[in-house]
Amino acid sequence: MNEQAEYIVRMQAISKAFPGVQALDSVDFEVSPGEVVALIGENGAGKSTLMKILCGAYRKDCGRIFLDGKETEIESPQHAQWLKISTIYQEFNLTPNQSAAANIFLSREPRQRGIGRFLNLVDRHRMEQEAQQHLERVGARVPSTALIRDLSVAEQQMVEVAKALSVDARIVIMDEPTSALGEDEVETLFDIIHALKVQGIAVIFITHRMEEIFRIADRVVVLRDGRRVGDLPTAEATPEELIRMMVGRELVADIFHKDEAKIGEPLFEVRNLTGPDVVQDVSFTLRRGEILGFAGLVGAGRTEAARLLFGAERKESGKILIEGRPVRIDSPEDAVKVGLSLVPEDRSNQGLILGLPVQENIVLPTLGEHARAGWINRQALRTTSQEYVDRLNIRTPHLSQKAMYLSGGNQQKVVVAKWLASKPKVLILDEPTRGIDVGTKAEVHALMSQLAQTGIGIIMISSELPEILGMSDRILVMSEGRVATILSREEATQEVIMTYASGETDNNLVGQTPKGVHP
Repeated sequence: MNEQAEYIVRMQAISKAFPGVQALDSVDFEVSPGEVVALIGENGAGKSTLMKILCGAYRKDCGRIFLDGKETEIESPQHAQWLKISTIYQEFNLTPNQSAAANIFLSREPRQRGIGRFLNLVDRHRMEQEAQQHLERVGARVPSTALIRDLSVAEQQMVEVAKALSVDARIVIMDEPTSALGEDEVETLFDIIHALKVQGIAVIFITHRMEEIFRIADRVVVLRDGRRVGDLPTAEATPEELIRMMVGRELVADIFHKDEAKIGEPLFEVRNLTGPDVVQDVSFTLRRGEILGFAGLVGAGRTEAARLLFGAERKESGKILIEGRPVRIDSPEDAVKVGLSLVPEDRSNQGLILGLPVQENIVLPTLGEHARAGWINRQALRTTSQEYVDRLNIRTPHLSQKAMYLSGGNQQKVVVAKWLASKPKVLILDEPTRGIDVGTKAEVHALMSQLAQTGIGIIMISSELPEILGMSDRILVMSEGRVATILSREEATQEVIMTYASGETDNNLVGQTPKGVHP
């Protein structure tokens, strides 16, 4: 037997360069049938690039790929799918104006029988029925006829999972598949991975969450700066060792950099905010220098509330006050004018223009400030952009680098830089560390702490309870579109938060804390 054949896939000496960046430098990678391999590293380490080569989205510059011991050139994503390689991307690969069913069966739609087959007509009824079965298999509570644009980020993620598993795959690549999911959806996904493993399907699992690595992976491969720096069984690894390999330095896991800031007077007040869909009668106060965490289950209405506040969606009723004065926010432009900024959950589609350079993305909200008599001051644009690139340690070879070529973590920093350049009074961060590595997370947390010390009020929406507990001064818990409670830092525990988030009302969990909203 060929020495390669013990592996379902083996990649040897894979290299890939982009303009100004050596993304991969002679990387080896392999996985066996029925094995779950965690592929980890900081943003920009080369994980997604390596997997995009395996699934045909990128062509390697050099190196060799073996499938079942036979050298193979993977020409395209369609070719990879034919080879039974399926991928769940971190950045969704869905068409927003089509249904979930159409996305699941994109380019392989079932055809009508009889005369319809000769006319090459799609059997929509059968497609929707089969798509619904795939959605139910992954625990997605989504009708197959729903348009992607009408689904939440978490629901879109589950459609991606259903789409990937609808193919009779032998190799499944999962790139940050849990980053937008709640705990229930994560457990369902892990059950699916266990079932795939039993069937002899190889799973490559890219994640930044240490607890997931030790729960689901048989082996861990570590990349750093485009090179493979570690490969060891999960049972022989420790979180500290893996982090040290990833970042090349000591970094304590699960410790949040939060310096205490002076909490000042009320800065941002929301009264009885109600939207057309989920959000109902939401009220709270944010003070200067305060980090107010928004916790809740998927579908609780946190992101919808943020979009209503920012004017990205039209509210039905409610009042907003900044520094005690009522303000009218009917659009994002109105929000920016009164000192409100939003770093959205979906950075690729809502936070960046991927085809534009880093410089243009950073200065977009403040472009008018760099213009005189209709002329753009290019030097001022460069100065402002470079200031925030330096301040946030954005890793880019130059300001003219297109945002699409940056790693996920550096793209996130560009979105943050864009809104910091607008000098906000209130900064809303929706899942600010979603899909970024531990080192970049620490930088984002440190930045939040610094901003709070300058008097900026921060609303942080996060699905990671350790992050909520570690970074928040107070925690607003939402359930089914409403404020279930607001907890002080001292009152909050994971159990208390989850009890309120799930709609329970056991007041004994928080001592004398009354049910409902705290002042």
